[in-house]
Order: sequence, then C-alpha cells, then structure tokens
Amino acid sequence: MKRETQNILLILLGGALLKIAINGDYLRYVKPSQQPWIIAGGAVMVGLGAVAILRDLREKVAAHDGHHHSARSAWLLMVPVLAVFLVAPPALGADSVTRTEARAPQSASAQDAAAFPPLPAGDVVPLSMSAFVSRAGWDGNGTLNGRTISLSGFIVHSADGTMLARMVISCCAADAYPVTTRLLGDVSGLASDSWVEVTGQAVPGTAKKDNSYTPDFTVATIRRIDTPKDPYEY
Repeated sequence: MKRETQNILLILLGGALLKIAINGDYLRYVKPSQQPWIIAGGAVMVGLGAVAILRDLREKVAAHDGHHHSARSAWLLMVPVLAVFLVAPPALGADSVTRTEARAPQSASAQDAAAFPPLPAGDVVPLSMSAFVSRAGWDGNGTLNGRTISLSGFIVHSADGTMLARMVISCCAADAYPVTTRLLGDVSGLASDSWVEVTGQAVPGTAKKDNSYTPDFTVATIRRIDTPKDPYEY
C-alpha cells in the first residue's frame, strides 16, 4: 500500500471514530465511559494522517515532483472504505440472543441476603433486566414474589416462546451476553427486535440453570417504545 493511501486511510478511520463518538453511535459497540478514549484516539489518528500528508506535499514541492495522479487515485481507492466505516451497523439484537446462551448476572456477594434488599414501595417497580433476572435467579428471599415489575427490552421469538431480552456488556459488544425473560400472556403481533415496555409479575422458581436463568413473566400490560439511544445494560 502506498504511503499516500495509508495516510488517507488513517484520516478516514480517525474521522469515523470521531463521528460515532459525537453522534452517539459508539454506544452500539462500547460502554459510555469509553467515549473520551474514542474521541482521543480519533483525533490522534486524524492529526497523524494530516501531518503525514502535509509533510509529503512539502517534500514533493521541494523536489518539483510533477506526478499528481497518485494522490487522486488513493482518494478513489478510499471511497469503499469511507462507506464501510461511516455507515454504522445496528446494535446487537434478537439474532445475537438466539446464538448466545442467556445467563443471570451474579455478583461475588450474590449468596448474601444483603445483595438483594427489599424492593422499594410502589404499585409498579421499574427494574433493569439485569437486576430482575439476577433476583429471579439468585435471590432466596423472594423479593420479587407478588410485586408488579416494569421492564423494557426487545422481543425475541424462539422455540420456547416469546422472550423479552437485553444485551449486557462488560466493556464492549464483543463480550455481550443476553438476559431474558419468557413472556406469558397476550404478546401476539410483536415483531422480533421491536422494543416494548411490559408490566407484570415474575413466576417464582422458574429461573433455573437448565433454562439459562430465564424466568417466566406474567404480562399485565405491554406497550411499544422507541429503541433507546443506549440499547445495552452494564
């Protein structure tokens, strides 16, 4: 690869990083805390590429080099690269859930009753999917029993029924895994990957190792919602 092409590629890659960091698309790949590092990395790449291009131009002018077509050809070669790196793919969804085993997040103190304090008062208690599945899978005190919970996630259709799911990441999308609950009730007409908010109650004792800690959830209400800007849990 010619040096001109390398420099242009460096600028394009850096520009792509800056773009996704500014418009929020980086949340499809990494945790929010990584944004400053993405911006810094993109800025450094753009800066290095620009400095290298300016240096090469000065050297050509000094040498009275009359060949100007190589830079133009390099730009044309970068058109496909520009399209690939500036068009962000969607976040992980239903297809990833069906290919990756679900599980219940377990902290080091999961066997300690203090890890699962009583839920706050209220007719409906909003919980993240991670917190809900963790309680359903590991809490021996039954803090979910008889409580109406509000959850949000995307729809997944599988051989076991209709699931509500969220993807959990520790650092980036490469280490993502799903947390899921099986919806019981009238959930017809919901397309895979559509986002919904549901209220209802967990069925005690249904989150087990042999079903990948996927509790049953009896649906009371369900409504469609927009896909959140940040689709992952952490």
